[in-house]
Amino acid sequence: MPSTALDYSLEDQHYTYADMLEWDESLRAEIIDGEVYMMAPPARFHQEISSELHGQLWTFLKGKPCKVYPAPFGVRLFPNDDLSDDTVVEPDIVVVCDHSKLDDRGCNGAPDLVIEILSPSNTQRDRIVKFRKYLAAGVREYWVVDPGQKTAEVHILNNGQYVTTVYDAADEVPVTVLPGCSIKLGDVFSIDLDGVE
Repeated sequence: MPSTALDYSLEDQHYTYADMLEWDESLRAEIIDGEVYMMAPPARFHQEISSELHGQLWTFLKGKPCKVYPAPFGVRLFPNDDLSDDTVVEPDIVVVCDHSKLDDRGCNGAPDLVIEILSPSNTQRDRIVKFRKYLAAGVREYWVVDPGQKTAEVHILNNGQYVTTVYDAADEVPVTVLPGCSIKLGDVFSIDLDGVE
């Protein structure tokens, strides 16, 4: 397979992490169950929301052991030593507290916190497909931030299931996996979101 492009003539191709390592670094894509999902450049509002969320988390975590990473940052949810794992995602923001999961390429295993910011092209994938994958991998806290509705769905892992609470722009949301940390959604959604659906 060429290192700069994917061969879409192979519709039944099943991709793995080993395949991804051969791709050009400028190619942004995720694989979920071996299927490739190309990632378009994010919109301005998406990046502003991501920057605000990352900034609040980075400020809280400065000098603490947990680390926060914005996209692009690869997460192998079910890593195999032979690189045959077939689900590698790039969440908008991750927090990792177990440094043994980190290497030079990203995170191997479930982060403690994952945040995804919805765009029109990724709503179903973030709310359904990735939701199931993050749950199966044991991600302890999963946020789905909806710019159009100005809400954050916060899913907390409890006895193998997610317990969900929805917050709006008036709320200050506690980060369960980071005791003492909370996110001011008013600041997150203070940007001009005209045209966002």
